[in-house]
Amino acid sequence: MTKNIDKEGLQSIADNYDLFYIDLWGVIHNGIKLHEEAIITLKELLKMNKDFVLLTNAPRPNFSVKKFLEKMGLDEKIRNHVFTSGEAALNYLKKFYLSDKFFHIGPDRDFDLFNDFKNNKSKDLKDIKYFLCTGLFDEHDKDLNYYKKLFEKHINKKMICTNPDLIVDRGNVRELCAGSVAMVFEKMGGEVVYFGKPYPEVYNQSIDNFNKRILSIGDNLNTDIKGANVLNYHSLLISNGIHKKEIKDKGIEEVSKQYEAIVNYIQSDLKW
Repeated sequence: MTKNIDKEGLQSIADNYDLFYIDLWGVIHNGIKLHEEAIITLKELLKMNKDFVLLTNAPRPNFSVKKFLEKMGLDEKIRNHVFTSGEAALNYLKKFYLSDKFFHIGPDRDFDLFNDFKNNKSKDLKDIKYFLCTGLFDEHDKDLNYYKKLFEKHINKKMICTNPDLIVDRGNVRELCAGSVAMVFEKMGGEVVYFGKPYPEVYNQSIDNFNKRILSIGDNLNTDIKGANVLNYHSLLISNGIHKKEIKDKGIEEVSKQYEAIVNYIQSDLKW
């Protein structure tokens, strides 16, 4: 049974945990502005000397997301807790694919993560060892059939996906993410290596989490909550995010069952 903590706030359960994994987009900000109550919550966790990681499925290095948050007005003390799926992917690529050619799928603005690999970037699909998927091309950001045609003769290649999210809400506009492209590739029979929630690697790289009582907070059942379930952490779902309409229409018990996810707590917005 999922417990609603809208009245009591996060403070009612904060003492039960040593470490908090907290999603950024949909919890701390909406892509355009910060959520003030969420920032108050992070400051309270700092006062309690609680460990937390702002864990995001952003296909960029940590420093790039910190810069983005600085422009939004987020304090440096809080920004320093950021860890991205892009950073985890970068560590993996440096270890295993330092000299292999690849084809980049995603907007040019994502490429700052892979500057060390720019000489390996190729436009010839016959020439590559893997696809590096950070998102969708700006000119093909709604049509997944474009990617299906792109992959048709190259399913034998591997794909590295730096953001497993299927969708995100930028303000009130819903956008497709890299996970949607990777899903097309997988359904066609291709092999995808994912970096980001719900896959364990990104959690384990971000902080020493051994033997800690952990709460994972996010608005996405497929990533934030599934990740918590896979790793046996407790979970708090922010309901005014990705699943807002579904939860309003069907209720949390029905929706979590539909996504085969265990939600321990629910809160409309992250509040102390």
